[in-house]
Amino acid sequence: MSLPAAPLDVVGADGLPLCGRYQGLAGAPGWERLAPPFARGALWRRLHHKRWHFVSLVTDELFVGLVVIDIGWNNSAFAYAFDRTLGKVVEAFSPVGLPALTAEVGATVAAGARFAMPGRRIVIEADGACGHRLRLRAGNFRIDAEYGGPAPSLLAVGPVFDGGAVHSTQKSPGLLLHGTADAGGRRFRLDGGVASYDYSNGMLGRRSAWRWISAHGRGLGVNLQSGYFGDAENALWLDGELIALGALDCRIEADGAWAMTTDDGLLALRFTPEGTRRDDKQLLLASSHLCQHLGCFDGWVRAAADAPKRAVTGLSGLAEDYRARW
Repeated sequence: MSLPAAPLDVVGADGLPLCGRYQGLAGAPGWERLAPPFARGALWRRLHHKRWHFVSLVTDELFVGLVVIDIGWNNSAFAYAFDRTLGKVVEAFSPVGLPALTAEVGATVAAGARFAMPGRRIVIEADGACGHRLRLRAGNFRIDAEYGGPAPSLLAVGPVFDGGAVHSTQKSPGLLLHGTADAGGRRFRLDGGVASYDYSNGMLGRRSAWRWISAHGRGLGVNLQSGYFGDAENALWLDGELIALGALDCRIEADGAWAMTTDDGLLALRFTPEGTRRDDKQLLLASSHLCQHLGCFDGWVRAAADAPKRAVTGLSGLAEDYRARW
């Protein structure tokens, strides 16, 4: 069954969030109009309103991950390039910004994001109805990329389980990628690769933790999460259709592989890492600990419990462990 179309505003006329899973893009959430039990004061919203725009770019040779983060009272960013041939990170930066000066994350995914400090710049901006343009400059680390496609994005809205209020997130399917990346002294062609994004906008608690799985190819993609948002954003893209998935059961095995299933019987995958990007930040009032494992997924998925299983072989993506005090 197809998911309903995304609402323009994820807060209803009665002040309650329109919790659920939808397809398509939403407008800016009206968190200031929330009614009890989700309503909070202006200062609380200022301190707890979190927005981030994450993008991954994947080819047979390269994996790029980057994000711009606005945590309400400050901001940060990171970007890295993982050379899949060498099996290592060849470029990376991870600065902490200055409040209200160095970063901007738009109120919608279409509004993009920007981060700028001396010698480091990320710009994500809309490029047509279904696409984005990405520019990164950090010394010899440079990216010029465009990506887009017609397949539906996921909108998930729901309560959070970390002392926050409510959260919304937009996840894309695999998007057609074009461009170039200069990293590790090489120029990589991105044409024919796959891009995907995670745009999140919500009122989170002081501490958050999750496991997140994101893997996309042409006509097949998965997004899975366990932690602060429950199973609200679990979804499968299969042949242009967006399908809601059940709760995730994920086990990390002794060899570092991740074995995962969903409780609706629609997915069983095993993730084998090729490498890991770690990024820890420790500030006076905040900290974050990120392990973003990069690699391939194998197993099967299916569109319904009585549908035939579709084999998944060598699907590129990431498996992330994250904890934050923010």
